[in-house]
Amino acid sequence: MSKRQRLLLVEVLVPCALVVIWYVISLNSTSFYFPPLKTILGNFWSFWLGKGFIAQVVPSIERMAIGYGLAIVAGVIVGVGMGLSTWAHDLANPLVEFLRSIPSILLIPFGIVVLGVGTSMKVFIIALGCAFPIILNTADGVRSVEPTLIDVARTFKLSGWTRLVRVVLPSAGPQIFAGLRASLPLALILMVVSEMLASTNGIGYSILQAQTRFVISEMWGGIIVLGILGYLVNLILTVAEGRVLAWHRGYRASLLGKAPTAPRARRNMKARTGRPTVRQEERRG
Repeated sequence: MSKRQRLLLVEVLVPCALVVIWYVISLNSTSFYFPPLKTILGNFWSFWLGKGFIAQVVPSIERMAIGYGLAIVAGVIVGVGMGLSTWAHDLANPLVEFLRSIPSILLIPFGIVVLGVGTSMKVFIIALGCAFPIILNTADGVRSVEPTLIDVARTFKLSGWTRLVRVVLPSAGPQIFAGLRASLPLALILMVVSEMLASTNGIGYSILQAQTRFVISEMWGGIIVLGILGYLVNLILTVAEGRVLAWHRGYRASLLGKAPTAPRARRNMKARTGRPTVRQEERRG
């Protein structure tokens, strides 16, 4: 069994073991606030995966996806601008630091006054809160691009747009994804809080309503839904990161003495620059 298979097995077995332990320990529970897991799962299947899925879970996923997507677009654009231009960095950095220091949750009353209690307010809060980690990590990643890579790109006479797409963004990719990872839990938290404070549907709204109606099993079911949703979105981001930054793993392996073969290295270089390598040019000549 390979190392990757063992890690995957552990990742599956540990949560399953914890669920079994929870099930056994809570089997004879008489506490009103900590009902047996059997009761919680029964409500989970009947409500959260039944009528509650379309009415409550889907709207929350849509708000989170739109807000997080807007944060990615705005964060990368602003971060790239701040990273490439010292003037833009000096101009935007005070505003970014000022807004970043304000908890996004405190802007919910402002969002309600300006945008109402609809989807627009929740998307605005999610996008605003998630944008700043992406902006800062992207700007730092762009500023950290090795000058040698830029010089090589200029030697190949690549245009500014091609240098950005083929050299700058791939080189800053690890830090961009670090910002995406840092902002992903914020998207989930802001989605829940905004729905608890001002909403008529959603996971956060349903959990709060279950708590006020003392339907504790439904409240615990909502918490389980949030845990599953958080795991799935993190898994999606991990898979996307693995595909986009596949070249980065090869680079790290080369630093550890596990350099890729020469043909693979040449293919990676061509994929990043969009131009043939020196040896390929010699063959053509």
